[in-house]
Amino acid sequence: MSNFAFGTYRISDQNPQHIAALKEAINSGISMIDTSSNYMNGGAERAIALAFREFDDDLIDNIEVVSKFGYIQNENMQRHLETPFDEVVEYSPTCFHSISQTFIQDQLTHTLSRLEMQTLDCYLIHNPEYYLLDAINKGVTKDDRLDEMYKRLFDAFMALELEVKNGRIKSYGISSNSFSKPRSSEEFLPYEDLLTLAEDAAQEVGNEVHSFTTIELPINILELDGLKCASWSHENGLRVLVNRPLNAQFEGLMYRLADYDESFEYYNHFNELMEVSDNQILRPLFNLLEQLDDNKHKFGWIGDYDTFLYGEIISHIKTALEVVEEENRAIMYNFIDMFLAEYRKMVAYECSKMTRVKLKENFAECTLSMQECALRFLMQRESIDFILVGMRKPSYVNEIMSLLD
Repeated sequence: MSNFAFGTYRISDQNPQHIAALKEAINSGISMIDTSSNYMNGGAERAIALAFREFDDDLIDNIEVVSKFGYIQNENMQRHLETPFDEVVEYSPTCFHSISQTFIQDQLTHTLSRLEMQTLDCYLIHNPEYYLLDAINKGVTKDDRLDEMYKRLFDAFMALELEVKNGRIKSYGISSNSFSKPRSSEEFLPYEDLLTLAEDAAQEVGNEVHSFTTIELPINILELDGLKCASWSHENGLRVLVNRPLNAQFEGLMYRLADYDESFEYYNHFNELMEVSDNQILRPLFNLLEQLDDNKHKFGWIGDYDTFLYGEIISHIKTALEVVEEENRAIMYNFIDMFLAEYRKMVAYECSKMTRVKLKENFAECTLSMQECALRFLMQRESIDFILVGMRKPSYVNEIMSLLD
């Protein structure tokens, strides 16, 4: 049976609830925490360090920390603009990527500092396929781009083997979305030669055996192509970490595989805020709230709402409140924060109802919650070692860990 690992995507060192969730997971016997240098601009790694300070070394030594590198965003992007990193793939204006040897050394130094560690248990190359995606866009032939991809991976493996030799990491691996693509996909990254690359890299730096141990990839009850890679990894002595167990891409759409309860506080906050903003000065806010209420059932999945919130809603709210005096503005923001928290619950509830209808055939035999059925499906796969689950509240930790009982 697969075990659960604490996934730290969207975990922040600035959120006390996230720190509390990490502590609860440690107390509950979690044995692995998965993170990355780009999660919350390093905030996830700092959060782990904050949580670890509360526990004895003997307990912490039994928890494996897995981190990743590759992304150049936020702070890394600013550093790159000042002093460029090597072999950078400029995938989009806000997302660059590198797996160069110098970048590995740099990122590991920062990761160890944020984690307050001398040695990292496992270090993963994070989505190296950004080179493939960029090469596809540039019209590079398949053979040429795969040759270059393997060259870059070999160079990275040598750097990682050297970090093993120097004692800064214990092992390494790859986290890739491309491992879950159909073999016919242009974005598929063939994995059968990775062990040979690792063996050659180890020999090149003078290590007797390679330390390539881990594959991480998306698999869920709707996305099953990754099970082929998982089986190959298992057969070849590699362990398999699965991400996105509850966020599924299916027939061109995203689904959150979870049931959510309706918010019974929503209309109290909505009506209160509507009453406060029902005047000429706050008419734009009134109209915005009215539109939000009318459209709470129209989001495809909760991720669409989160994107819309940060991309559109917040800026409109700030503009609407510019006419309010500063001391009253703080009070209004408090009202709005409470409303938005309940609004998100309502959107999640509406999305889960719609997901149940659209995926009724996939969950026809599911008499439990969608999330429990989806997780138990993965727990029963012998080729999967760890299932990474985001647990941003202590209650989420208890809910997930109870499945192991």
